[in-house]
Parts: sequence; structure tokens; C-alpha cells
Amino acid sequence: MRHSGVRGIRGVRRTVRPVAVTAALVVVGVAMSACSFSGDPDDGDAEQTRGTASLDARTAAALHAVEKATDLAGSARVSSSSVMGDLLSMRTAGVLGWAGEPVGKLSITYTGGELADSMRALNSSSMEARLLPDAYYAKVGDKFAAQMQGKHWIRYDYDDLADLPGGSGTYLKDQLRNTAPVQPVKLLLASGDARRAGTETVRGERTTHYSGTVDVAVLADSALKEQLVQAGVATETVDIWVNERNLLVKKVEKGELSSGRMSSTAYYSAYGVKAEVVAPEGRDTADFKELLGNSGASSASPG
Repeated sequence: MRHSGVRGIRGVRRTVRPVAVTAALVVVGVAMSACSFSGDPDDGDAEQTRGTASLDARTAAALHAVEKATDLAGSARVSSSSVMGDLLSMRTAGVLGWAGEPVGKLSITYTGGELADSMRALNSSSMEARLLPDAYYAKVGDKFAAQMQGKHWIRYDYDDLADLPGGSGTYLKDQLRNTAPVQPVKLLLASGDARRAGTETVRGERTTHYSGTVDVAVLADSALKEQLVQAGVATETVDIWVNERNLLVKKVEKGELSSGRMSSTAYYSAYGVKAEVVAPEGRDTADFKELLGNSGASSASPG
């Protein structure tokens, strides 16, 4: 669930800077795929405790066990599909690591929506993204690379994301810096509405299903509440499926945005997988901040 970045994208589009358009699109793709939540995992613990007060003790203990097991696992494979109203739909697959510094390597395919049309115009409807401790990298298609002296990668220093308009830069930076898939668990804990919904077999694994509705108006966690309010979300349903090792196998989030209905489904597997990510070659990499300051790049047209 990554809604705040959409407003940033629209602000970028109004500046007619295709490099920044691509930047915003990839930020949304990576952030949605990471299924993480901004801020340090320990932030807001007191408020989460108040939120869990209305949960039955068994459910609260189970969800806290998922947080702990996820932290210890350190990495996982992820595959997901997401829809953000009529703006964007995408598929994502890759590896995320959070043992120490956050890293990730993701393949993103934009499958529909207004922003996917913009990406197709740039010959970049599919791309690779790499998350490293100091920056993330996005690979663009040949047509877009031609506007960057033939370079196929854009490097985004996390601190430079503040250059994105609409106030979304800091939010997106935090999203990309937290890759552990614990956001839906935190939402259920903070909502006070989570319940055990039975057992199911998901992709061959026996799982326990937990479900809940997040009412933003009464959400206990102020950080979660602020970000959902900024995104224009009033309510959201969250479902997770947890295996016998207390690890997420599947999560589904659904809600309403100003642009239409949002839904995100992700599957996790191979916890503890090796998550080594290296930066692309420097000679094939352009820096996002330098591109924004380049009048030629900012005046180029995707068409």
C-alpha cells in the first residue's frame, strides 16, 4: 500500500520532466512491492500497545510472533500484483533483504493504467530495480537511455528524493529504506480489529488466516494514521496468511483511493534466501539529481 507517491507523480508530470516522471513511477513500483512501512520498526510501540488492547490475547500474541520471526528471517522472495485505481497496475518479483542494511533486487512490469501508458512511451514497461543501503537504481529502456547519453540506469540517492514535488519525497525515502514485509501485521495490530479467520493451504503450505478492517479515524498508531490520511484512505481491509514458522506466506490489502480502488496481493517464500545486490556499472549509470538539473533532460518529451 503506497498511495502518497501518486500525488508526487502527478506533480512531476506537471513539470514536464520525463526523467522525473520515470523516477516517480519506479519509486511507486518499488515501494508497493517492498510491502514495508516507513519509519523504524520500533517507532510507536506504545501506541501499538494501545491498539492491541482490544484484540484477544491469542491473536495479539500471534501477530507479535510474526513480527519477531520476520525480523529474524532477514530476507525473502516476493511476487506481487497491485492495482491503484485507473493510475497504475503492476506485477513484481524479486528478493528483499533486511538483515542489517536494506537491499533488494526486483523486476517490475507495468501492466495497465495511465502511468503504464507513459512508461510504454519510454520503452520501459518492464524494468529492474536494485535497492542498496545508500541509493536505489532503476534500469530504463533504450528509448529513454538515448536521452541520457546511452546510459541505462538511473541512480537515486535516498536523500535526493526530497526533490520530488508534492511532499512525497521523505515518505518515499522511508518506504524504500524498510524492506521487511511487516506493514500488514502492524496495520492489524494497530487497528484493534484483527481476528483469526481459520486455516487454509496456500501454495502448498498450511497457514493460519488473520483478517481485519482498518478504520483510519480510530487508528491507534499516529504514524500509520497520518500516512493513510495523507493518502486519502478512510478504511482498508487487510488479510494475511501465516505459516507454522510464523512467517507471512500471503497478504492482501484493499481500500479506496481518490483515483479508484486499490488492491495489492503479495506472496512470500524462501525466507533466509541469499540477498546480495551490487550496484550497476558506473559508466552505464546516470545520477537522478544531475538529470533534474540538466535543461536538455528536463525539456525532452517522452513522445
